[in-house]
Amino acid sequence: MIDGLNLETLAVILGIAYIVLAMRENSLCWYCAFFSTALYVWIFGDVSLYMESALNVYYMGMAVYGWFLWWRGGEQKAGVTIVRWPVSRHLQIVCIILLLSLGSGYLLSEHTNAHRPFVDSFTTWASVLATFMVAKKVLENWLYWILINTISIFLFIERDLDQTAAMFSLYLLLSVLGYMTWLKNYAKQNQTSS
Repeated sequence: MIDGLNLETLAVILGIAYIVLAMRENSLCWYCAFFSTALYVWIFGDVSLYMESALNVYYMGMAVYGWFLWWRGGEQKAGVTIVRWPVSRHLQIVCIILLLSLGSGYLLSEHTNAHRPFVDSFTTWASVLATFMVAKKVLENWLYWILINTISIFLFIERDLDQTAAMFSLYLLLSVLGYMTWLKNYAKQNQTSS
């Protein structure tokens, strides 16, 4: 029988594989994402992190969407290049994240036993948009993940999800490396297209 600890271990292994493969722009990352998040739907629901659980349902759908986008680019990733968004778009995204976080945080605080509903809401909504940015290969997605992962580490430690907190600590480091890798690849792709 698989207990919660073993499920968390498997989810962590698949989650780490996802981010390492995403850093390398390898479309296999989306398979790992799908199965890791399927496990986390149950794990987070079990510790009353309802927004995190719902987020992982979304991640499952985004894994399919991301795989399709990256797969469509083929071996050479033609048509699926790293892009940058203007600061004005990021300001709009931040405002949307804050408004959604306040709304869902309020609803969770009034109608559930959710743990840290506003923090849970913030990391969830920010992750929703950052995951979309990964699928679209927006360079700045990694900067969002640096903030999300930092906050998530403390959220998971409070709920005794030590393995998940350790994974998010590794995610934090990999997010920095992912940003540097994609920035280098972005510069290369722009040199070759000039």
